[in-house]
Amino acid sequence: MERSPSSVISFLRQNARRLQSPRPFLEKATRNLNLVVGGGDRDKGDQIKQEECNHHHQQQQQIDFTEVIAGEVCKTIRTQPRWERTLLSDFPSLGRDIFHHSNCILEILKRQNNAFFSIRFFNWLCSHPDFSPDSQTCNTLFDILVAANAPNAAKSLLLRSPPGFCPPSSSLESFIKCVCEEGSIHEALDVFSRLKSLGHTPPLAVWNVALLGSLRIGRTDLVWELYGEMMESSLVGNVDTVGYLIQAFCKDKKLSEAYELLRQVLEAGHVPDNVAFTKLISGLCKDGNYGKVSELLHLMIAKKRTPDIFVYQEIINGLCKNGMGQEAFRIFCDLKERGYSPDRVMYTTMIDGLCKMGLIGEGRKLWFEMIRKGFIPNPYTYNVLIDGYCKMGDLEMAQKLRREMCERGYGESTVSYNTMIAGFCLHGKMDEAHKLFEEMPKKGIERDVVTYNTLIQGLCKEKKALEAMDLFYEILGMGMHPTISSYTPLIQALCDMGNAQEAIELWNDMRNRGLEPLVCTCDHIITGLCKAGNAKESMEWLINMLRSKQRPQRETFQRLVQYLSSSSRLDDALLVLDYLFGMGYILDETVLYSLVSQLCKGNLHHAWEYIGEILEKS
Repeated sequence: MERSPSSVISFLRQNARRLQSPRPFLEKATRNLNLVVGGGDRDKGDQIKQEECNHHHQQQQQIDFTEVIAGEVCKTIRTQPRWERTLLSDFPSLGRDIFHHSNCILEILKRQNNAFFSIRFFNWLCSHPDFSPDSQTCNTLFDILVAANAPNAAKSLLLRSPPGFCPPSSSLESFIKCVCEEGSIHEALDVFSRLKSLGHTPPLAVWNVALLGSLRIGRTDLVWELYGEMMESSLVGNVDTVGYLIQAFCKDKKLSEAYELLRQVLEAGHVPDNVAFTKLISGLCKDGNYGKVSELLHLMIAKKRTPDIFVYQEIINGLCKNGMGQEAFRIFCDLKERGYSPDRVMYTTMIDGLCKMGLIGEGRKLWFEMIRKGFIPNPYTYNVLIDGYCKMGDLEMAQKLRREMCERGYGESTVSYNTMIAGFCLHGKMDEAHKLFEEMPKKGIERDVVTYNTLIQGLCKEKKALEAMDLFYEILGMGMHPTISSYTPLIQALCDMGNAQEAIELWNDMRNRGLEPLVCTCDHIITGLCKAGNAKESMEWLINMLRSKQRPQRETFQRLVQYLSSSSRLDDALLVLDYLFGMGYILDETVLYSLVSQLCKGNLHHAWEYIGEILEKS
């Protein structure tokens, strides 16, 4: 059925010729008006006033006409799915003149109140050869897209706009804010450069938005680059700027600089927001610098920046990770007594801390308390408690919780499988661990490098180095990047087997991949070389460790002393012994007796000299 035209469209069709060229109609009306008033008998001043009145009336009529047309076009665009095919026929009064009627186009764009419809209408216009977008049209659409938080569409418009088009500075400043909120900081930097080339410096608020955006994507290098450009522009930051710089220092682990900057801004009478304090407190907690943490808490209170739950969350998290769970639990309980309401994140952090201390019962109590407070455990909370039971050896309870998690509608994940696999490996149940490992791809759950590392560690612990090596090669075959945790247990297991050369190959491969081996891997290799009967190379590894200012373990020294003395390399044994004493270590009795026994077989006079010194130092 053909739809009935709207009243406005009917009016336009009936008066098409007159509306297409309203000027003759207006001129005729003006002449008639002149006759009524008195025609040529009026003085010249009255005639000018009348012409101005007529001109104003004509303009108002054109504005009314434009608004009516724009309103109907917008309605058509919103309600008709394929309006592009019928728009020209629906508005014959405009015809192809719409492509030259800039005021009407601008009114349509402004009235859309929808960025998608606006860009669609603009694209339709551009598809016609009669249309050539002018700067005003492009700028209006650019502002609409920026206001709608559509930075990609706004950028695309800049690229396809006519040569020489450049939005005004205010529009570009809004665009910077838009792209920063989206995390496209490099786009913002390009616009900053464009504004600089135009001789314009954005206001401080725009720079601060860019600094915050850089922090959100973890790009402190961009923070410092932006701040450097601010300084070059002779722009002075405010307390928000300083807060962002403090956060950047904390992100870069430059806590001393962050702390000093905070002290300076406080002395100047300015107080950053809680986020700056929270980030600095978090970093100090991770470093175990609780003296400064306490100082900052007192400063916050003195400056009327009451520490919120997020500040205490960082403190509790830092204490738990530094093995100070009891102190964390004391603060947690104190917070509740003072009226703070811990959220699910804080409950989960505290449950994790208690479980790591072996206080699974206390952790379970908090679990039920959290539920009573209305916080439903999420998968992370479940995995924290499951991990606690796994470490305690209660694998049955861990599996029960895992089933409960699934019954609540939480799907299995790589993390949940890794947690259970780690529990089985920890307690030597490799068959159960391997069963879960094989089950993962069948359920569409991705194995990550942690999954492989956990199983490799478990196999190495069970003296199954060859199976562990197969898994290592599988990591490489799947294009994953092995980590330090992939190499370390394998190096130890191979050295325990006496296969030190293969362990050294792994050690070199680790270095070639840009990974820094743990010091203990060198200890394992020295021990492995001793087992393989390679005294010369074991001494070389020890000397390289000492030159690198690494501290070998006491067991490494003792194993080397024992091997060298039993191999009749007493001079080397005594040299190693000298290093051992220099490190502050002492010899075990068994190694001491073995060395003395070997010395007694040699030159008796020199033996007594060494024996006396050894006994004195031991």
